[in-house]
Order: sequence, then structure tokens, then C-alpha cells
Amino acid sequence: MKPAKRYTDPPARGAWQSYALTAAAVTACAVAGGAAVDADSTWYRSLDKPRWQPPPWAFGAAWTPLYASLAWAGGRALHRARGTERRRLALSLGTNLALNTAWNWMFFGRRSPRAGLLGTLVLDASNAELIRRTARTDTAAARALIPYAAWCGFATALNSSLARRNRN
Repeated sequence: MKPAKRYTDPPARGAWQSYALTAAAVTACAVAGGAAVDADSTWYRSLDKPRWQPPPWAFGAAWTPLYASLAWAGGRALHRARGTERRRLALSLGTNLALNTAWNWMFFGRRSPRAGLLGTLVLDASNAELIRRTARTDTAAARALIPYAAWCGFATALNSSLARRNRN
């Protein structure tokens, strides 16, 4: 992996556009994904869950700052990236957000822990790629993505347990 480029802080002009764009994209991801979630459904309540599953309120409490850090990191990195690297970073971020949204529809929408597991495994790979690509442009932004990737890794473990416990 190439070391991150050391940029001096670029002029603030135009920075707000990168942050606004990523904030809007992350918000759209959260809204679109949230539309599929129904933690009070009979189906979800009937699943055999592990003891270590957090209470329902913890998911919203975790996702709110994670989405905020994702928007900040994406805005910062996109503002600093140039040319082809900026386009590739934007594509990586967009793909990641689409996969994040898709998980909700695969798990809750299809009512399928197995489909959700597939979705979260692909999201984990996308997280690694997004962090790698972001680190090329801005190490602080890449570090800010680590809690997001860690939470998604925890979600993969939880989803795997749900798929194993609820084979049907």
C-alpha cells in the first residue's frame, strides 16, 4: 500500500460541497435502509437470538455517530482527492453506501438471515476497500472509518449467529 499523500490543508473553498454531498448520500442510505427495518415484526421477534445481541435501542445509538463519521470521512477524503483517485473514491463510497442499504433489505425485507449474512460479508469487503482507498488520500479520514468497519464486523458475527440459529 502506498503511503498517504501529505497534503497541506486545501483552501476551504469548495469543501462544504464535498461534505454536503457525502452527508446527503449517507442520509439517503440511512433513510432507504431504515425503511426496510421492522424490529417489532413478528418474524424478527420470533428469531432465536444470541444472549450477546444488543438491545434494539443500541442499534440506533450506534448507527447515528457511525453514519456521521462516514459522512465526515467521505467529505474530507473527497475534498482532498484529485482526478481519477477522486472518481474512484466516490465510486467506492457510493458502492459501500448501496451495500449498506442493501443489507437491510436482504435481512429484513426478505426476512432472511442467510441473505443478510451474504450482504454483510460483501459490505465488510467493501469497508476494507474503502478504508484502503481513503488512506491513499487522507489518513485521518481513513482512521475515522475504522469504528464503522468494526461495527459492521460485529454485525457480521451477529448475523452469522442468527443465520446458524434460524436455519429454515
